[in-house]
Amino acid sequence: MSEGSDLVVVAVGGNSLTQPGQIGTLPEQRVNAQTTCAAIAGMVEMGYRVVLTHGNGPQVGNVLWRVELAAHQVYRLPLDVCGADTQGGIGYMLQQILGDELRLRGLDDRVATVVTQVLVDSDDPDFQNPSKPVGPFMPEEMAKTQMGLGWQMIKVDSRGWRRVVPSPQPLRILEFDAIKAVVATGGVCICTGGGGVPVYRDETGRTIGLQGVIDKDRASCLLAKNLGAERLVISTGVAEVRLDFDTPNERPVREMTVDEAQAHLDAGQFPAGSMGPKIEAAINFLRAGGKRVLITDPPNLTAALDLKAGTVITAD
Repeated sequence: MSEGSDLVVVAVGGNSLTQPGQIGTLPEQRVNAQTTCAAIAGMVEMGYRVVLTHGNGPQVGNVLWRVELAAHQVYRLPLDVCGADTQGGIGYMLQQILGDELRLRGLDDRVATVVTQVLVDSDDPDFQNPSKPVGPFMPEEMAKTQMGLGWQMIKVDSRGWRRVVPSPQPLRILEFDAIKAVVATGGVCICTGGGGVPVYRDETGRTIGLQGVIDKDRASCLLAKNLGAERLVISTGVAEVRLDFDTPNERPVREMTVDEAQAHLDAGQFPAGSMGPKIEAAINFLRAGGKRVLITDPPNLTAALDLKAGTVITAD
């Protein structure tokens, strides 16, 4: 067995912690996280080593909104601090629930959250052309009101409009050695939350936070490649990838090769604000030596590992 053959990187989408029709309250997120953590515990029970990453799009968007609403009474928080805050908050929730799930199964409940910084290029073009949706979906009228206040907004799909912020490409995970150390002990590491906080090093070597949100699928791909994992599992809000999404011809696809995924991506099947980064991450991971990418929703995570659910993308 190769070093990474039993290692699975599971990337949990921020949207999968908030189901359609929900506000996204903490009690709602905890109920949704329970499903995800039960599946992760099932993976550990099956003998897999797991590294868990997560998105924070809805959560960090809500924090930013809270900052705006409270700005007349308390000091503002910059986006990098909001990202770190959500890493800690979501990590705490997942760490607590997953630890309980492991313990109920009689398994070692060593789970550690690592608040992660990710090195990016301070001149990344996305700082000039923000592309990452964050926060709640809004109707068009509300979106126009927020644009009048200086927010940049895009229409994502039939669910409505969302705020967009810069999303630079991840180059290096600064806490990688700490993550490896947790994995080496047999524990589950929760890391690279929200894609990690984007930072750069100035001319003196100091680490400086930047005002952006890294796409968690791109960061998870980088992490999986560096760890030598053979499998990357992307948990999202749908059971499988769909072609012609949100049209009368919408249909699920259960299997794709990396070349087929690239062809569909090039044809515009996967929008940049939703499935696009997941497919892009899958392609990059597989072309870097990964064996298999699985995309599904939290209830189907364990079944997807047995290829009984979700969409599987293979190297050939």
